[in-house]
Amino acid sequence: MPDTFDHRSFLDSLTSRPGVYRMLDGGGEVLYVGKARDLKRRVASYFSRSLNGRLQRMISRVRDIQVTVTHTEAEALLLENTLIKSLKPRYNILLRDDKSYPYIHLSEHPFPQLSFHRGSTRGPGRFFGPYPSAGAVRETLRLMQKLFPIRQCDDGFYRNRSRPCLQYQIRRCTAPCVGLVDEADYARDVQDAVLFLEGRADRIVEGLVQRMERAAAGLEFEQAARYRDQVAALRRIQERQYVSGERGDLDIVACAVEGGTACVQLFYIRQGRNLGNKVFFPRMPAEEGAGRVLSAFLTQYYIGKQIPSEIIVSDPVGEAELLEEVLAGAAGRRVRIRHRVRAHRARWLEMARQNARLALEGRLASRAGMQERVSALQQALELDEPPARMECFDISHTGGELTVASCVVFGSEGPLKSDYRRFNIDGITPGDDYAAMEQALTRRYTRIQSGEGSLPDVLFIDGGRGQLGAVAGVLEELAVQGVTLVGVAKGADRKPGLEQLFLFGRRAPIILPANSPALHLIQQIRDEAHRFAVSGHRQRRDKRRRTSRLEEIPGIGSKRRQQLLRQFGGLQGIARAGVEDLTRVQGISRRLAEQIYQSFHGEE
Repeated sequence: MPDTFDHRSFLDSLTSRPGVYRMLDGGGEVLYVGKARDLKRRVASYFSRSLNGRLQRMISRVRDIQVTVTHTEAEALLLENTLIKSLKPRYNILLRDDKSYPYIHLSEHPFPQLSFHRGSTRGPGRFFGPYPSAGAVRETLRLMQKLFPIRQCDDGFYRNRSRPCLQYQIRRCTAPCVGLVDEADYARDVQDAVLFLEGRADRIVEGLVQRMERAAAGLEFEQAARYRDQVAALRRIQERQYVSGERGDLDIVACAVEGGTACVQLFYIRQGRNLGNKVFFPRMPAEEGAGRVLSAFLTQYYIGKQIPSEIIVSDPVGEAELLEEVLAGAAGRRVRIRHRVRAHRARWLEMARQNARLALEGRLASRAGMQERVSALQQALELDEPPARMECFDISHTGGELTVASCVVFGSEGPLKSDYRRFNIDGITPGDDYAAMEQALTRRYTRIQSGEGSLPDVLFIDGGRGQLGAVAGVLEELAVQGVTLVGVAKGADRKPGLEQLFLFGRRAPIILPANSPALHLIQQIRDEAHRFAVSGHRQRRDKRRRTSRLEEIPGIGSKRRQQLLRQFGGLQGIARAGVEDLTRVQGISRRLAEQIYQSFHGEE
């Protein structure tokens, strides 16, 4: 390419029709993609007016401009969106999170299954959503298990049951797999669940109240109490979930910009229900304002996705009418973009603005290194969104004695030590790490499924395919969905940097470079789980050595124990003593002295 760009000769031959232009540097890299109603006027404006610093730097690097003529400006907007996503130009505002969003799927089956779904919604069954994150889907599914005992296990697990699973025992499922509920009763629960997901909880409450009154009249007081508890739970959920005065579909989009960084908060309202919010940090050139960021966000985010009938934005966006036209064409109905709202909507918009400001402040103040590691982990594991919660389990014992399992938890900012847990493992064959892991996972996730805590986005296990398969079986039994399982197997000679990552459902292992930020994060989480397990095992072992050996010997009560400790100055002195030394203590016979000696020196 030439060293300079002759814009005058280029403009002489440029058309005035609508289209898209691409500015290229000397190496052929696309610097910027834009669209115009009049290509000649728009491109000429870059060379005929004073520009801000960002545009001056960009234009100084331009060595060529390529154009694509379209029939209409709306067509140009669609093409611009496609090119920005594929080329990722440096000087465009880029929305990096462009993955599909999760739904709740109700299958077509005599006893339908509720499940986590991500991908196309054109298959059989019904789809509810989209939800802002996998965590929002998991929370909704867990909530629904408490209200409507509909199975969440997959069909393969369902068909091969010969006895009810744990979900039946904790009253989260009615066990249709073994015929403990008839199709009519199950269909009634399904109908209630559908009404709930459609945002029509009032109708469910009316039906439950009627059933409660009939049960009470029939002296079925236990059943009436269950209906009463369901009504109370639904009332509490309505208070938390519903947007006062709203019954339609709308999104609320707020933007905050500071220090060359932008944050976009997106709140989802579907059928009057607040499905939660999602935060975005689009890459943007310096000196851009909130309106420009929102305009780019709306185009890149909504085209190709489910579009609500109304979008409320925090700042005026350029060419709002054109955006409405394009989005309406994609949705097949009218779409409105508004930024001046009142009453309930104004309060919700202010809440979205506040969330955007707080998230941006947290982003700017947080440790960049941790964010880089989490982002690298997202790419390495090909996740649809950065993991907000990661857990890792490890097992520690000495020759199978006093096994302890650890669970450590990391968030986007680092370890969440208040969420760490240890499990003393009993009732297994000594040294059986698989059984120990199964017991720890069952105890951990049974509590979570019962409402004590949150499920992780990623679950790390210290081990390879065998450990991973065992873990997957436990999670399937507990109807845990939407969790990415990763086995971390040590490399050759157990050297750090040579680890292999096994993803459940994927054959080939992932081997990351030794300098990978994602690998460093995985090593940090795994090592923390190992440290926490080892320290727990040592505490349990030390406690036993301090007290249990004497306490477990028949004939050694508190009085004789105190005499021994005084005579020998503690447990170490007792451990060093011989049988003859022990018999010199008042009340210790030779037989008892031999038992004491054996407890410290014999096989355990």
